[in-house]
Amino acid sequence: MKPATLLSGFALASLASASEKTSTIYIQAVAASPVAPIPLAELQYDILAPSKAQIITYEAPELPDETELVRVGVYDPVTKHWTSSTSVASVENFGKGYSPTLILSVDHSGTPISAAIRGVRIDAGQTRDFGPQAMVIVTTAGKQPDLNKPIVLSPEGKQVVPEEKSMLQKYWWVIALVLMMSVLGGGDDKK
Repeated sequence: MKPATLLSGFALASLASASEKTSTIYIQAVAASPVAPIPLAELQYDILAPSKAQIITYEAPELPDETELVRVGVYDPVTKHWTSSTSVASVENFGKGYSPTLILSVDHSGTPISAAIRGVRIDAGQTRDFGPQAMVIVTTAGKQPDLNKPIVLSPEGKQVVPEEKSMLQKYWWVIALVLMMSVLGGGDDKK
């Protein structure tokens, strides 16, 4: 093989592996006394192919019985701060008959923006995949508004209102056309 072909193959392989990212999603019980967030799942995703996201590790949360709500997001245990926006979900998303779907929103560079969880009701007759699912949403730039002509301001900073034209200024060409037709139009040829 040619050296250029080998180099381009290595470059493509390193580019493909560079776009793969992993993020750990944490869960925290919402309670009167503060509880430390615990890891829920680790997701591996590729921003070039977000539909191929997969869950590397998943550990079902062990929550106190009185817990009704949980906070889900990306947490940094070193700085003890949430690094993404969080969402609040019901504990019923982990209940019997539900399969949790972890939703991770990332920006165009792969940095997590937010995380959420949604319990999807499973039907044993429809599917055999009862485990948790991963969904990665890559944000894109929104549509920019189509703007009209800019507003003209006077030196005082007020909007300049164009002067209203008179009827003669607006329709002078119609009057000229009618006058020209009457002058150049021939009369009756009666003798």
